Amino acid sequence: MAAPIDPSFAVGGPEWGVGSVQQQAPAAPPASGGFGSMLSNSIQSLTQNQEDASAAAQDLARGQATDPTSVVMAVERAQLAMQMASQIRTKAVEAAQEIFHTSV
Repeated sequence: MAAPIDPSFAVGGPEWGVGSVQQQAPAAPPASGGFGSMLSNSIQSLTQNQEDASAAAQDLARGQATDPTSVVMAVERAQLAMQMASQIRTKAVEAAQEIFHTSV
């Protein structure tokens, strides 16, 4: 029989919350830069996630981190972002190869 769930392991924080629907701001209009600016923004976000995770891990190694859970969350967020970027790159390469192999 499985052991009961210990409520002391409950996690909290903004990433675990689901905000209210009524208080959300209206959606911003799409950026005018197109695909290039969207790609650039995504790469900048990926870089920022990696830098945040690195800084959090270094703080933990130095003993300066106050919450180890936030460090783990930052590292996991960076890892998932990198995996997603890798999958998107793989799919884009496969699509380009498919286009090049298509005979007219």
